[in-house]
Amino acid sequence: MSRVTFSEFLHLSPAERIQLAEDLWDSVAAHPEQVATPPEQLAELQRRLAELDENPESGESWDEVKARLLKSL
Repeated sequence: MSRVTFSEFLHLSPAERIQLAEDLWDSVAAHPEQVATPPEQLAELQRRLAELDENPESGESWDEVKARLLKSL
């Protein structure tokens, strides 16, 4: 596979570069199993799950989080 540099895309219009970024992201998202999760992130997720298991009422529902975020806009 040949390497492509960023400067090779600068001739594209902003809309074309946005579309390229979306296409690249979609190609990564199509195979999430190929994206390595850093051990630190896995450890943090496990810690948060354990904390939620120990104290389930400490969490918020999606509706509560969504309402709080929308209110802050």
